[in-house]
Amino acid sequence: MKNPLPAAFTARMQALLQDEYEAFIASYEEAASHGLRINPLKLAPADFLSLSPFSLEPVEWCPNGFCYREGDRPGKHPYHSAGLYYLQEPSAMSPAEALEALPGETVLDLCAAPGGKTTQLAAAMKGSGLLIANEIHPSRVKALSENVERLGITNAIVTNETPERLAERFPLFFDRILVDAPCSGEGMFRKLPEAVEEWSPEKVTECHLMQLDILDAASAMLKPGGTLVYSTCTFAPLENEQSVAAFLQRHPEFGMIPLPSADLYSPGEPKWADPSLQDVSLAARLWPHKLRGEGHFVAKLRKSAETDTAELSRSRPKKKAKPASFAGKKEAVASWQSFVREALPNLGDLYADDSALLLFGDQLYYTPRPGLDLDGLRINRAGLHLGTLKKNRLEPSHALALAVCAEAAARVTSFSAADPDLIRYLKGEALSREGEAGWTLVCVDGFPIGWGKQADGQLKNHYPKGLRWL
Repeated sequence: MKNPLPAAFTARMQALLQDEYEAFIASYEEAASHGLRINPLKLAPADFLSLSPFSLEPVEWCPNGFCYREGDRPGKHPYHSAGLYYLQEPSAMSPAEALEALPGETVLDLCAAPGGKTTQLAAAMKGSGLLIANEIHPSRVKALSENVERLGITNAIVTNETPERLAERFPLFFDRILVDAPCSGEGMFRKLPEAVEEWSPEKVTECHLMQLDILDAASAMLKPGGTLVYSTCTFAPLENEQSVAAFLQRHPEFGMIPLPSADLYSPGEPKWADPSLQDVSLAARLWPHKLRGEGHFVAKLRKSAETDTAELSRSRPKKKAKPASFAGKKEAVASWQSFVREALPNLGDLYADDSALLLFGDQLYYTPRPGLDLDGLRINRAGLHLGTLKKNRLEPSHALALAVCAEAAARVTSFSAADPDLIRYLKGEALSREGEAGWTLVCVDGFPIGWGKQADGQLKNHYPKGLRWL
């Protein structure tokens, strides 16, 4: 490691782990594991493996997860730009897998940036239902939205709010909530040396108090009978077993339930929190000296279906949702429908519900939940971004290209991943090419990667400037 481990950290871990401490500390001399998670919204794992240029080994607790070799560069491959996978450390795949989100449900990822767990939840939901991905820090919410876009997610709303503000707006609203809580980051010391520099015993205490506040807000938003998964990437019992124990004491309507793949992990330790709460052992610890991944903690809880909701229901007056309307709606709908007829004639009934169209300035979105009360909230992404309204026309968004399949488009040009013309396109260059004039879906091996516009023997480049390869 570049930076020595803090003495206060090693002393605590030695006291906790005792005979296992030497194996634990030796793991810091080993290379961190590298992982990617295939995006089933684009293709099945078996199909990706048949075309993958990387050497991949399965992650046991995530059917779509794989480890790759350190020499591979999947982040610099066109398949990454096309959203075929998300780069994610293997242990970090465990919390969203534990939530077991289902299509059609209403799900919240409360601490979502940069988007790894959000995109994993979206894959499980298969484009059906409502996924709200929230990030409190404005500087991080942009990366969250970009990853939602890149993976072709159509049923997510991205918010930039405090948990407390969301709890006021959405009491008893969600079927499932993931709280991947801010933490002291001890589990990332091997992967991120800067985490060592930022650590202190005071930060551990600060994070514990913050975690309890976040969990309180999450409990208010969860429906009776709903599921809550709490996770961190730290080893500190104060942030793990003790945060869970404190939450259970404050919220007796919750109980621990077993995790999927529990046999692959180490159990939580009640003796590091409240020995009377033996159910804390149903939580999981992912240790870097015991599996291929970094340090993580995961706990799964269920809210009683008999929860008394009367007091909470009285605490906030009912507010009628505003209808999905906006100035210029008739023109916007006409522009969208005209674009679909011209460029995406095989789209079918997708995005055909006019009540789901929302306009923010000149940006047109398709919301996954028409009529949802978002008034006054900081919204970074109101659903699928369809495009920008120009005079009497719609210019399609990059998000739309990544959300549709090639078969929907009237005009398609597809390149192999190694084709120099594809690399030129990703660098923002126009391509010499004959073809029918109009918006053209550019693909890599049949998977959409962006838009071009064919005219006068040239495919004009509409790949976003901020994403262009150097």
